[in-house]
Amino acid sequence: MKKIRNSEQIVAQGDAASRKLVLEIADRTLDKLDSYRRIRSIMRMEGEVLHIGVRSWDLSKKRNVYLFGAGKACNHMAMAVDHVLGERLTRGIAIVKIHEETDRFNKTEVYIGGHPLPNEEGFRASKQIIEVVDKAGPDDLFIVVISGGSSALMSCPIDGISLQDEIDTTDVLLKSGAGIYEINAVRRHISALNGGMLAKRIQDVGAELIGFGISDAVGSPATGDIAVPYAAYKSTPIGPDATTLDDARATIVNFDVAGRLPKNVVDYLMNAGPERETPKAFPDNTYFLLNTLPDSCIYAKQACDEMGIPAIILTSFLEGESRDAGTFFASIAREIQTYGNPVKPPCVLLSSGEVTTQILDNSSIRGHGGPGQEMTVSFAITAAKTKGACLLSIDSEGTDGTAKVAGGITDSGSLKAATEKGINLYQSLREHSCFEALSAISSTVFTGNTGTNLCDLNILFVPAIEKAR
Repeated sequence: MKKIRNSEQIVAQGDAASRKLVLEIADRTLDKLDSYRRIRSIMRMEGEVLHIGVRSWDLSKKRNVYLFGAGKACNHMAMAVDHVLGERLTRGIAIVKIHEETDRFNKTEVYIGGHPLPNEEGFRASKQIIEVVDKAGPDDLFIVVISGGSSALMSCPIDGISLQDEIDTTDVLLKSGAGIYEINAVRRHISALNGGMLAKRIQDVGAELIGFGISDAVGSPATGDIAVPYAAYKSTPIGPDATTLDDARATIVNFDVAGRLPKNVVDYLMNAGPERETPKAFPDNTYFLLNTLPDSCIYAKQACDEMGIPAIILTSFLEGESRDAGTFFASIAREIQTYGNPVKPPCVLLSSGEVTTQILDNSSIRGHGGPGQEMTVSFAITAAKTKGACLLSIDSEGTDGTAKVAGGITDSGSLKAATEKGINLYQSLREHSCFEALSAISSTVFTGNTGTNLCDLNILFVPAIEKAR
């Protein structure tokens, strides 16, 4: 089944040829990244022996085998483990962002957590996870699957901080302009599970932990052989935490949010002693890293090669304000088409990373959207000068910001199409209502759960134009 479910509507608008090409690249890339396929390629049961890559476990020596999961790609990750273990699984708990009708589990309970803001259901599921771990012992095995979004979905604040405090803290940080590292530095240090605290609980009862992860951190190297345990695994609920209490304090100061965060959160972080630091090492755990952020560009480049389209990877470190990135990409497209720099058209430029949208005043919000949608709206304004140029920007897990779409796609004709429908794209950016603007011109991208979570994937196609003699 195609990953992009509304392709027909998208190509019926604007520059159909450019849109079709970009959508095909995106679809092939998402298919290559699907975590269900990745896990099943290295995990199998033979009798009572569990094989994962180059390692094996005799489950006849285990009393219980538990599966926990959280993240925006958790559906596919947890299903893969659940399907392999079958009746050998004692109990599973998965916290997902969206529960698809096609999800099928044997012995795993599914909870719909909140993202980007935590919710009560994710909190209840997290409490159940803690209850299971605290009753476990040395003869038990925990298999935990984690992808991006777990910080919000597996929400369980420490004593003295309420769920509402955590919700308010997340909301303020996401709109502060802070990067994900800075945001996580705060969130992990007020959590009973995140920042390695789940792994610490498992370690404290003497049980064994096997972790599967997808790293969406900007700066992570590309994956190698996923069948070999990954020694440098970091962060999330099951790995050592790279952030520190000092990082959390610096975030509060540098982004001037002390006055907007809940007072007890600020007081706690500013006064917490070293005993409150998150764990920094788990040498006895076994981790398998399925994908990292650069993989999306690498697989997209492979897709372009298969299709015979010249392509270059521009960057897998893209960060900053989403609308600025959209203008930048449109400027690059014009340079390519006009002067052939830095590469001659036709060509595809690929990038990944995590752009953000700064919102200092919630009263300015008049609609819905997310960074990918804002990037493509901004692109549309400037790209009107570059015939056939087309940009797709999606959050690779399938939801972008507050909208239930993966992102947006616009081309050189999108500005005119919006204007003809009475839509002012400049106003849409100011009022953060890009979802409504893109929907009106059939330019949102809908995928549902994709089975991966590698932040933003941006695909820019620039066609050649026939110059006048």
